[in-house]
Amino acid sequence: MELLKETLSMITGADKEAMKRTRSKWDGLVKPIGSLGQLEELTIKISGMTGKTINPIKRTAILVMCSDNGVCSEGVSAAPQFFTRILAESMSKGLTGVATLASFSGADIYTVDLGIIGNPMDANVISRKISDGTNNFVLGPAMTYEQAVKAIEIGIDISDRLYSQGYDILGTGEVGIGNTTTSSAVMTALTGLDVDITCGKGAGLTEDQYSNKKEIIRKGIEINKPDKEDPIHVISKVGGYDIAGMCGSYLSAAKNRKPIVMDGFISSVAALCAIKLNPYVKDYIIPSHLSKEPGSSFLMNELKLTPILNLDMRLGEGSGCPLAFSVLKAAMYTLENMGTFENTALSSEELIDIRE
Repeated sequence: MELLKETLSMITGADKEAMKRTRSKWDGLVKPIGSLGQLEELTIKISGMTGKTINPIKRTAILVMCSDNGVCSEGVSAAPQFFTRILAESMSKGLTGVATLASFSGADIYTVDLGIIGNPMDANVISRKISDGTNNFVLGPAMTYEQAVKAIEIGIDISDRLYSQGYDILGTGEVGIGNTTTSSAVMTALTGLDVDITCGKGAGLTEDQYSNKKEIIRKGIEINKPDKEDPIHVISKVGGYDIAGMCGSYLSAAKNRKPIVMDGFISSVAALCAIKLNPYVKDYIIPSHLSKEPGSSFLMNELKLTPILNLDMRLGEGSGCPLAFSVLKAAMYTLENMGTFENTALSSEELIDIRE
């Protein structure tokens, strides 16, 4: 609990003066004012994190939190639970979606076992196992409060280490059969939105399976009565270790004043938990894409964040992060290398700022 308390106490908001300096630099480049839209805004936001105008993005990594979920025994997922272990083992071999996209973009992958049932047969999977999966939340809490804190602190610890090793930006990812169920349950508990809004079909369900999934979420919340004022309590009652671990990564990014990219629905729920713990965390999060999961649009409204891309993706794993890294690299490169009005002997006096 000490690492979590220390981390929360060190988090402060964005550097507004640095953001003004970066906006001013953009306005002096040879283009109509504000014409590069979100490319400009993304670099301005990162300036608020670091306090610097120029922030080259060279070293990138995606941190994939893996865990099994006891609620799978209620038939909430079409995929068998052993898929979690197989997918985790496949990450370092470059066989999964996120691993392939990361290879293309030049990002490293770190895969963490927080609660996979059994032991992955791959030495590259980082073992920080808390238990062999969580408990079935329709029979009681998914985990203890202490286990939820431990998972958060593991996320903080590993992310702290990666930032200290020189990574300029991290991305959040997850693997865990049944984790759209736990994510929907956490989102429902924290926001009060109806399960019909927060719950989707995940990797694919029949209509009957989908109805069962929503009923299981309602039942889990009714039985466990998670306290929406305490996101750790909510995670412990109806969440998963992967959600808690990603929550810790967001807290680490804010503590270290570094950017972190959010993937899709599940990592967005983890971000909501982190922001509930400290509202300033939002200043350090960059959403990669809008997931096809139905709760994602409502989450973006709740978080007041705008995703970079909308590609109808719903894979998870962190698959949106390497795509976002490429956009962010392009934005930073443009800010650093584009010519100024001075360079070209042109004047910006007649240009109108239409951003408002």
